Amino acid sequence: MMPPLEGGGHSYLILKNFPEIKIVGIDRDEYALKIAEEKLKKFNGRFTLIKESFRNVDTVLKSLRLEKVEGFLFDLGVSMFQLKMERGFSFQREEHLDMRMDTAQKLTAYDVVNFYPKAALEKIIKEYGEEKFYRRIVKNIVEYRKKKRIQTTKELADIVCRSYPSSLRRGRIHPATKTFQAIRIEVNDELGEIKEGISKAIDLLKHEGIIQVISFHSLEDRTVKNIFREAKRLKKLKILTKKPITPGKEEIEKNPPSRSAKLRAGKRL
Repeated sequence: MMPPLEGGGHSYLILKNFPEIKIVGIDRDEYALKIAEEKLKKFNGRFTLIKESFRNVDTVLKSLRLEKVEGFLFDLGVSMFQLKMERGFSFQREEHLDMRMDTAQKLTAYDVVNFYPKAALEKIIKEYGEEKFYRRIVKNIVEYRKKKRIQTTKELADIVCRSYPSSLRRGRIHPATKTFQAIRIEVNDELGEIKEGISKAIDLLKHEGIIQVISFHSLEDRTVKNIFREAKRLKKLKILTKKPITPGKEEIEKNPPSRSAKLRAGKRL
């Protein structure tokens, strides 16, 4: 029976199907690493797990005395177990506004929502959330926080819902989805990490080494596409996926969160 792909599932399948391969796993979420270590324990000796941002992939490999590697697989998604933990990623429950992948870092969603200037909040929610009603949302956040701090996910989600036209509040996608995505991206500097980490990874590939990146929303996918295009222009990379690979109907039925996944791949020149 195949294990869930979150928390080391991709690594499990690689180690299982390619017995000659060794893996270095990088994640800044300590809990994710614990789950992966448990899942991969039957392959002890063939994997190394490091708590670090993948933007520092070069220093991680240097610390392991590795100059170049055969391949990279980046899974940019937030895992379901992270959404279920009390870290403020989800608007489905009332939790403290946190949203940190690495709980050791200082900046939280509480800081962003309560202390960022209006213009900065508008920019974040417009660009990172691609949210049409960003002005209304930020106006209502700023008005609310004049009276009291916004403490919980429910408070923030309610503010966002009230900012939407009443006819759009009960759609298939919750009105708070894009705002929560935008704030999470800001808290964790996700796009900055993607740009830096993937660019470094391309340089760390051996000749004909493969890089694969799985993204889960349009901003991530567009960022990856642009990094690959630039690497192609510099004659570093051959793009193997003219269009991103997306899951089929059967896979979506078995694993509904995969419906928004897009995979792009390239080969080092």
